[in-house]
Amino acid sequence: MSVPRLRLGRSLGRTLRRGHPWIYRDALEGRIPAPGTEVAVTDARGRVLGRGLAEAGPIGVRLWTTDDEPVDDALLGRRLDAAIELRRWLSPRKTDAVRLVHGEGDRMPGVVVDLYGPHAVLALDGEAALTRRDAVLAALRPRLQALGVPTIIGRWGPRGQRTVECLVGPRPPEVVEVREHGMVLCADLMRGQKTGLFLDQRGSRATVRRLARRRRVLDLYAYVGGFSVAAGRGGAAEVVTVDLARPAIELARRAWRANALPEDRQRAVAADVPTLLRELAEQGERFDLVVADPPSFAPSAGARDKALRAYEQLHRACLGLLSPGGLLLAASCSSHVDRAAFEEVLGRAAEADRRVLQVLDRWAAPPDHPRLLAFPEGDYLKATLVRVLA
Repeated sequence: MSVPRLRLGRSLGRTLRRGHPWIYRDALEGRIPAPGTEVAVTDARGRVLGRGLAEAGPIGVRLWTTDDEPVDDALLGRRLDAAIELRRWLSPRKTDAVRLVHGEGDRMPGVVVDLYGPHAVLALDGEAALTRRDAVLAALRPRLQALGVPTIIGRWGPRGQRTVECLVGPRPPEVVEVREHGMVLCADLMRGQKTGLFLDQRGSRATVRRLARRRRVLDLYAYVGGFSVAAGRGGAAEVVTVDLARPAIELARRAWRANALPEDRQRAVAADVPTLLRELAEQGERFDLVVADPPSFAPSAGARDKALRAYEQLHRACLGLLSPGGLLLAASCSSHVDRAAFEEVLGRAAEADRRVLQVLDRWAAPPDHPRLLAFPEGDYLKATLVRVLA
């Protein structure tokens, strides 16, 4: 079938052949058709470099393939089958909350599918993906049923105007309990952030669990308390759980109880993090392990400089609360802040606080969040574990 052709106005052929899935609008010549329209992208000689879907906004086209093949139901089915097969051997033991489809990383731009036990959440990013919602749902439904997942919840739309619907199967309970490495986590799939949990921090939670024994732990921007539960299951002496949202704090308390952890070892506080950090410093509080995993400080490229200043202030406040030899797990989910810049401001915070930091480990999202080598924008998550030298 013939599809509209768009010619590149820049020499990006090598980048696209390597698998980069985004073509910005200003790199294309001519008029870009309506979002969701299948297009073929060509070089200056008219050679097809790939096919994808026209998009609205700065991204003009999201590429699905580097071949001249249709973006149809057959391609969608093959991509879903490949993603599911990958998770068959990637999913960790004693875990039923995993990412089944990771958008660009699985060559399905704008399509994310997360599993929470018998419930799936389909999240669509961008107008192009939304135009293919019915096709995605038709392909996804029988494959999920074969996995024993009868419910599909849909999430789409801009932040603040997001639509959440139960599309297939029974509506999930208000709180869904799932397992991660054997520990219980609580998620609100209809009203919670992301798709219910921050599944990309699974490795970070496992690290905290391994390090928490007999330590006093401060979990900042805790959301529903995943790091807190991990610390508790790891034998922490005490965990202070902090988040501004009271419903999140209530879920964090519920998750703590669901893991049969001693209630006197958790103090869950609904509070503004910067304000509470100042109060803890004034009270002379000290911790052995601080987890600082805030929401994105840089939702756009224009917010990058402001975000770096915010990270530096946050890290400096955290370092001021650490005991000698204490550990800071600093994380960022801002794709507009790369690891080098993130660790540079961590170093500046240490310098300002006259601390010397020892890097123990660095990591990104777990394997069920695969990234394309040619797409550094997809490597959004950064976690750095440092120790304060005495």
